[in-house]
Amino acid sequence: MIMDSNNDVELQIRSPHSMPTRALIRKPGSPHSNDDEVLIRLGKRPILNRSFGFMSILGLSCSALCSWEGILVTSVPSFLTGGSAAVLWSFVVAWVGIASVYTVMAELSSMAPTAGGQYHWVAMMAPESCSNFLTYLTAWMTTLAWQAMAITTTYLITTTLQGIIVLARPSYIPLPWHTLLIMWASIMLVVLINSTTGRFLARFEGLILILHLAGFFGILVPLVYFSPHNDPSFVFTNFFDNGGWGSQGLTFFVGLPSIASTLIGADCAVHMSEEIQSASTVVPQAMLYTIFINGALASAMAIALMFCLTDIDAAVAAVDKMFYPFLEVFQSGVNSTIGAVLMASVVLILATASSVGVYASASRMIWSFARDYGLPFSHHLAKLTRRSSLPVYAVFFTMGVASLISLIVLGSTVALSALLSLVVAALYSSYLLVCLLFLWRRCTGAFRHAEDVSNHRRGLVWGPWKLPGPLGVLNNIFACLYCAVLLFWSFWPQAISPTPENFNWSILIFGAVVLFSVIWYVVRARHHFKGPIKEI
Repeated sequence: MIMDSNNDVELQIRSPHSMPTRALIRKPGSPHSNDDEVLIRLGKRPILNRSFGFMSILGLSCSALCSWEGILVTSVPSFLTGGSAAVLWSFVVAWVGIASVYTVMAELSSMAPTAGGQYHWVAMMAPESCSNFLTYLTAWMTTLAWQAMAITTTYLITTTLQGIIVLARPSYIPLPWHTLLIMWASIMLVVLINSTTGRFLARFEGLILILHLAGFFGILVPLVYFSPHNDPSFVFTNFFDNGGWGSQGLTFFVGLPSIASTLIGADCAVHMSEEIQSASTVVPQAMLYTIFINGALASAMAIALMFCLTDIDAAVAAVDKMFYPFLEVFQSGVNSTIGAVLMASVVLILATASSVGVYASASRMIWSFARDYGLPFSHHLAKLTRRSSLPVYAVFFTMGVASLISLIVLGSTVALSALLSLVVAALYSSYLLVCLLFLWRRCTGAFRHAEDVSNHRRGLVWGPWKLPGPLGVLNNIFACLYCAVLLFWSFWPQAISPTPENFNWSILIFGAVVLFSVIWYVVRARHHFKGPIKEI
């Protein structure tokens, strides 16, 4: 036991199954004592430095969500399948739906702000007969989804850079080994930033929030001002069925998950909870502010892009030349290659900043799962650096996974796309389970206020942020319905007669992961994984 200059107590804790770990028990009245009390009530040791405030975690979640940048990538393929109106109205549905889901998650993060997020909440709320199994399955889904999301952002950065090079120098031919080397370089850059101190990362993300907002106007204003425009009726009422489904309604729902994918990632604030000051109030606020700010920016960018997408044939041809049609829209809109390169460079910089937040969240999810002995080599993955208290081993593990899986680009990008399709299905399956359990618990009156200690040990205690009574129940029901609908349609291909290149491999990858998780749990994990461990 060591007493520091502020009279806080530092405990060196050693258990038979883990390395010596510092736990800071701060004196009453210190800035983070309330945060520590919440973690201790949940059975977790407060061992991470709380470097993030509201603005810095808002910057991290806004950049990780990367909505208006992402809509530039997803909207054109959806436009070619269902029309401009399908893009815009499906975005509205997705925005309302994910806002409802994140409102539920905001309530849960207010009562249990831990890095484990969904799997910790499932452990709190699931029936004891199946709690460990559902917790383990949710943890695997969430962990793999964030690892896949890390690779997604890396691939986006790489191909955007190569597309910019083609735009500036049309003679350049992007070879697979070029893609691989650039992916490795971007991974190393992001890991380097994540391996610094938490205070540096917090300041970095605060700066990125400003760039995220300024970059939006830097793209929107010249695009709208210089580009020729489509008619409003074309933009807001033009539906068609290029997927061959025989129904505009069916085409709308088939394209919904693609648009909705631009609005996932705000829950990165949840996995950073143990590094956030006043986490019980700041995490819910950060998630909801993120979804409303980024939703507004992305909807404006989607409308602008649909107005400015006048040369459809050129946009389609751009896919084969420079990966993304929005690069062609930029060039034809401002009628300047240099201008288009500068605009695309803003997107590239913000995509790189997005990957910093994604890798941070992915590593915290790995670290949290490892400290509960849910992963191979958990003893090593749960270690922290002594000076900065960062889960740097989990960061390096994420780097290793991303580097190995990126080798797929040497063979076929179809296989990589199949892996990346895991993100939506895996995350929304965890959202759905959490929302269903929360609805069941709140309708049965399981949650109590903090003064009622009978449920303290299980964690079923309302936090400082929640929706009141009937409004909370109605929102919870809507969140469940939206998650179920999106999860169902996320397995559908974009066309009625898909080829191996455009087939939706989500069902195969998702099913394989679920099957592996179940088998591994039955064979091995059930003997050592007992849900979130009570460390205190």
